[in-house]
Amino acid sequence: MAYIERAVTPILKKRISTSKCALITGARQVGKSTLVKHEFPEYNRANFDDKLTRLQAKDEPKLFFLNNPCPLFIDEVQKENSILEDIKLKVDESEERGRFILSGSQKLELMKGMSESLAGRVSITELSGLSLREIHGVKFNQHFVPTESYISEREKELKSYQNIWEIIHKGSYPELYDIDRDWQEYYSSYVSTYLERDINELISTDSITFTRFLVAVAARTGEMLSYSKIAGEIGVSEPTIKTWISILERTGIVYLLQPYSASALNRAIKTPKIYFRDTGLACYLTRWLTPDALKCSAVAGNMFETFMVSEILKSYTNEGKDYKFNIFYYRGKDKNASGENEIDLIIEEDGYLYPIEIKMSGNPKASMGATNPVLDKIKEKSRGMGVILCLIDKKTYLRENLVALPIEYV
Repeated sequence: MAYIERAVTPILKKRISTSKCALITGARQVGKSTLVKHEFPEYNRANFDDKLTRLQAKDEPKLFFLNNPCPLFIDEVQKENSILEDIKLKVDESEERGRFILSGSQKLELMKGMSESLAGRVSITELSGLSLREIHGVKFNQHFVPTESYISEREKELKSYQNIWEIIHKGSYPELYDIDRDWQEYYSSYVSTYLERDINELISTDSITFTRFLVAVAARTGEMLSYSKIAGEIGVSEPTIKTWISILERTGIVYLLQPYSASALNRAIKTPKIYFRDTGLACYLTRWLTPDALKCSAVAGNMFETFMVSEILKSYTNEGKDYKFNIFYYRGKDKNASGENEIDLIIEEDGYLYPIEIKMSGNPKASMGATNPVLDKIKEKSRGMGVILCLIDKKTYLRENLVALPIEYV
């Protein structure tokens, strides 16, 4: 299969043309180096996975830049952060734009290095795995927010997704769509070659314990995060699990969805939910080996929710936008009912809160949005259109302020 054009490409090209230095972040194997290879072929390339290249950059930076002149792409730059000071000197000696493209898979380490050495000189773009839009060739590139204007614009480029469980099971890593790669072999190699190697640079543990930890986390995707339960299952301390989860988040393997915080919601739970960023990897780790087995399993609902949350995040990153301060969830007892109530996602934008329910059902009901009125307690915000994202065939209004949308609308 030919190279799949990445939705973020026009934004990245614009940023590179206006910035002295550009950084592309994202997990291993999401296609950072492939994107640069196809879209910026004029750039020289250096990869800091190579120890000799890394050593020369550290010990003899002048020689490194003689061997690797600008314009230069440096992959996995976080492996030798000392080069950032030398890059700073290079970009400061010229007004030329786009001299360096950097990439890396350890986001927080990169952010720290950038803030210390390249503040004001670098533009930052996150690259995720392939989105449904990219896989199906949909050119629409706005982040998902269920306003009238978004829905009407999205309807102009709808495509039917017939093979959704195959994609959920396969995952979003581009190599699985580029060649006919065996699924189990790919993820086995991914875990042993990338995860264990990269993580072992950040933590000290044996591969068996680390794999058991990965499996325990994957089995909880879409659930509220309990460090103590994972610690008890793995047999390590709770602070250790907190550190390891943080590392998975920093390397783009998991995403922690934070609860919505407002003083009016005084009975809201404050615990984050954890999601794997790639459902294929989560399926591999939890041994769901076929799409049909996954679809009929007890974890199908959580995996479907994980997939849709990831797609919504991709809609932000592919437009070059940050999602950290826009997407939350709610769970609590603020509503007058017995037990806890939950809203799967709350998207905040322009003073509005949009409640989103993610359901595997093809028969959505208005009762699925019963918790939405709890957002009316937040006086400084307005409640926007509520959405049931589900496997329905067409857009269907369940109430005046609640609509069931097929997943094709994301």
